[in-house]
Amino acid sequence: MKNIVILISGTGSNMAAIVRAAERERWAERLGARVVAVLSNRPGAAGLDTARAAGIATAVVDHRAHASREAFDAALMQAVDAHQPALLVLAGFMRILTPAFVAHYAGRLVNIHPSLLPAFPGLHTHQRAIDMGCRFAGATVHQVTAELDHGAILAQAVLPVLPGDSAEALAARVLTQEHLMYPRAIAELLLKI
Repeated sequence: MKNIVILISGTGSNMAAIVRAAERERWAERLGARVVAVLSNRPGAAGLDTARAAGIATAVVDHRAHASREAFDAALMQAVDAHQPALLVLAGFMRILTPAFVAHYAGRLVNIHPSLLPAFPGLHTHQRAIDMGCRFAGATVHQVTAELDHGAILAQAVLPVLPGDSAEALAARVLTQEHLMYPRAIAELLLKI
């Protein structure tokens, strides 16, 4: 069985979409894969409750309890490796990972970013797209590399920026596409590993 571990920092809406897709599409039977754990760097992350309600193991590795980014990543790596993941999925995980962490999961670490990469890596993507006068926005599923939001693109969803769009309105529309695209991209990747 290919174990999937998901990292979150907040509500975990993409994680929940992945879990729903895994159940609905019978990933265990069809792909030999299952979501075995959801980990967060924030103790109060609402997504942990969602994962527990789905019967998925959860854990917290609080980044504030570690003296350095390297120490946090080492503790996180130990918690992740306890589940022997074939795939490590970042779903709203709001920490920049060290090169050593990324190298440890090379080829099996994916992220979703709320822009059409390579445009607008980092934060505030929707407002930046609006400010630049972009006619289209979207989201990107990509392999994670040591360079922030620059890994190989696995999938993209494109939608128009509407006249009068606010960053919040655009973000809400992009998020609905993320919930559809991320599980599909993960399923396709699982066929290759």
